[in-house]
Formats: sequence, structure tokens, C-alpha cells
Amino acid sequence: MSTASEPPQPPRAAYDRRAVLEVWSQAWPTVLTMTSYTVMGFVDAVMVAQVGPLEVAAQGNGGVWSFLPISLAFGVLTVVNTYVAQNIGAGRGRETATYGWAGIWVAVLAWLVLLLPWSILVPQLFQAAGHESALVGLETGYARILLVGGLPLLVAKAMSHWFFGYQRPRVITLAAIAGNLVNVTANAILIFGEEGIPAWGVPGIPGTPALGLRGAAIGTVVGTVVEAAIPLWVFLGRGLADRIGSRAAWRPDHRAIREILGLGWPAAVQFGNEMACWTIFTTVLIGHFGTDHMTAGWSVMRYLHLSFMPAVGFSVATTSLVGRWIGAGRPEIAVARARVALGLAVGYMSACAIGFLVFRHGLAAIFIGGDVDPAQATRIVSIAGGMLVFAAVFQTMDAVGIVYTGALRGAGDTVWPGVATAVLSWSLLVGGGVLLVRFAPELESRGPWLAATAYIVVYGIVMAVRFERGGWRSIRVLHDPVSEAARHAPLGPAAPASDPAAAVRDVVEDLVEPPMVDRGPQGG
Repeated sequence: MSTASEPPQPPRAAYDRRAVLEVWSQAWPTVLTMTSYTVMGFVDAVMVAQVGPLEVAAQGNGGVWSFLPISLAFGVLTVVNTYVAQNIGAGRGRETATYGWAGIWVAVLAWLVLLLPWSILVPQLFQAAGHESALVGLETGYARILLVGGLPLLVAKAMSHWFFGYQRPRVITLAAIAGNLVNVTANAILIFGEEGIPAWGVPGIPGTPALGLRGAAIGTVVGTVVEAAIPLWVFLGRGLADRIGSRAAWRPDHRAIREILGLGWPAAVQFGNEMACWTIFTTVLIGHFGTDHMTAGWSVMRYLHLSFMPAVGFSVATTSLVGRWIGAGRPEIAVARARVALGLAVGYMSACAIGFLVFRHGLAAIFIGGDVDPAQATRIVSIAGGMLVFAAVFQTMDAVGIVYTGALRGAGDTVWPGVATAVLSWSLLVGGGVLLVRFAPELESRGPWLAATAYIVVYGIVMAVRFERGGWRSIRVLHDPVSEAARHAPLGPAAPASDPAAAVRDVVEDLVEPPMVDRGPQGG
């Protein structure tokens, strides 16, 4: 995109300070949102661990296999962020409502075409993986509840990317926290029933049945209903209805749906392909060495979620900011914002790496609950501790790959990363893992984890080179040229709000705020 008419840049120090403020103002609600999801999943897993180690493995397997079709839909819906952010940057705020509704219609289509048929197939998949019959029954029941109840989750994801692109991430933060609180509460009631959790001092509700793992799945669905309802309520509120026509745009716009599918299918392939490879990694390659290794693996994956999900928050914020500044015709600022987000994510994940290495055995022991034989508990902790060493090694490069992928998506560069991810994941993660399982079985589950480390390091390098070389500059997402007003807009917003009421103010303003003129890259 041409930069010939860009205004002079401010002094370097001021530019850096303003860049950090802008990135942080967009990133902290997104990071908090992703952290909230991770904490919810972590608490869910700890609750399920009180039932038994078989349930821990079943929850992990059922969750990851149910997430395969969900991940395809999630990949498509990420580009709602791209279209909304670039339209905001170009000063065309009213165009964004169409893409919000297009995301919702894509979510409904994905639920009907992908999730419901997949729910019929999951028991055959688990049996084909060679899992024991007791494990197959548990993981099938868990997966089916998540899939049949998956529509609110998809709608929530469409709305989250709309609000991220519209530069209102705090609405999603509020929705995520509310949904997660409901989810954890529902889990405590439904998993343990009237007995409660005596070890935690949590009483039960008399007459409530203990549903075990099925209760955890139902609690997740209940939480996602709340998470979807809040942004929908704001999206259809008076403020946005008057400002961008959010209520009037409900009819399916086939052009917008085609655009989302056209730009989003490579992201869907990338996300879905990577999920498929990690599913094979956790349930087949690690599972090849038995239930103890699988239980240890899922314990470690919970900690990985605590590390990389906040980095995903930085990635989503990067998509929004890169899209906004490219939409405004100012790609150099987009590059600067991506690098600031990268520095923040690398710092966080490197700190996680140190924690994994130093506290690995204590961290692993948290997931040992229920009536577990001491010898088995010691074995699981030892296996998980070794896995956490590998996790510590690749943390920094994982941050690099995650953030640069978000930057490329904001620029509309989705095909090349999708192809690169497919090649690397199948050759290194799965292919390398299979070779090590077959020819170095004495390594046990350390073999697949060695392959995973190689994959993540190479992936980070490849995504960094792709973005920094700038091939994305020739990509055009918007049909119309950028307006001069957008091109000469200020560099960024004021310093981020730091008070807890900021998210609530965003909700109230978008519900009742009277009509106003769109503010170009400032976004509303």
C-alpha cells in the first residue's frame, strides 16, 4: 500500500511511548479475556481431577476432539476482526455492522454443517485411537455435550472478533469474566452434586445429582450462553443501532459472508490443521505410552494454556491494530504496533518458561486428586515434570509465532501462513513425533515433546520472516481507496483507562449513547 502521502513521524521517544500506550490500551482487555478463559479451563480441570485421573484424560481428549470442527469455524471468524478493523481505520464505521451479522450467520452455518455431524462420529474416532472402553464412554459424553451446545460458543466468537476490530475489547472482557464465573459455579454444582467439594470447603446443594464429567461439559455450555448474550445485547443496543445500524443489518448479506469465507478459509485451514496435529500429538502419540502419560500430558497442556492464551490476547490485539492502521493507509505504524505487542508477549512467556522450569514438579502435583495410588501419582508427576522442561524451552519462540500470525491476519495475509503451518505441523510435529515413537521408543513421551519443540521454534522463525519481509503490503482487503481523513488521523488514542469501571462504561455507552459521527481510526 502506498505511503507517499504519510505525514512526518514524531520524535522517536514520543512515538515509542505512544505506541506502547496504544498497544496496551487495546491489548490489556484482550489479554485479560484470554486469561479468563484459561483460568476457567484450569479450574475446570482441577475440579475434574478431584474425580479421578481417568476423567482428566477423558476431559482433555473429549475437549480437543470436539474442538476440531469448532477450530475450523474459529479460524474463519477471526477475519471478522480484520474487516471491521480495516473499515474503522478507513473511516467507514457503518460498514462494520454487516460483518458482525455475517459472522453470526457463518456461526449458525458451521454449527449445522460441522458440529452436529461431528457429534455423531466421535465415539468411532476414540475407538480407532485404541482407547480403553471406560475412557471412550467418558470422553464421548463430554465431547457430544460441547458439540451439540456449541452454537453459543460460535456466536460469542463472532461477536468477540467484531468488538476487537471495532476497538471495544473491554465489552468482551466483561462478557468473558461473567461467562467464566457462571461456568465455574455451574461446574461446582453439577460435577459434585449435593456432596460439594469438602477438600475446598465448598458445600453442595441438597438433592443435586453428581454428574461428574458430564456436569463439567454442561457447565461450560451454560457459561458460553452468558458470554454470547452480553456482546449481543450491546451490539443490538440503542447506541450501536443508531450509530452503525446494527439492528437493521440482520438479513444475510451474501457479499459479506462470501468475503469472510474467502479470506477466512485459509485461517480455518491453519487453525483446524494445527488443532488436528495437536490432537494426534496428545491423544495418539502421547497416548501410545498409556493413560499415565496422557494424564501427565493434559496436566502440562493446562499450564501451556496459562502461558500462551495471554499471548493469543496480544495476537488478537495485534490483528486489530494492524488492520486499523492498514485501513488508514499507514502500514509503517502497523509494523511498529506489531513489534511492541511482540515485546510484551515475549516478556510474559519467557517469565512463564522460568516458572515451568523451577516449579515443574510442584505444578504437576496440583492435578493429582481423587483416589490415586501413591506410586501412580509419583509416576505421573515425574512424567509431567519432564514435559514441562520441553515447554520451558519453546516458550519464547511460541510468543514470536503467535504474535506475528496475528499481525499477518490483520494485514489480510492468511493463505501463506495457512500453507506454512500445514507443512510444518505435519512434517515436524506429527511426522517427527511418529518417527521418534517408532525408532526411539525408549524416550517414551519425551520423543513427541522433542518434535513439538522443534515445530514451535521453526514456526516462530518462519512467521517472523514472513511479516518482516513485508509481502503483505501488496494485499488489498477493502475495495475502496483509503480516505485522506483517515490517512492523516492522529497516531493513537489517549492513555488507556486503568479503572475497573472502564468496561462497564463501554457497555453503557454502546447501549444508550446517541448517534455520533464515526471517528475514523479512533474507532469509537
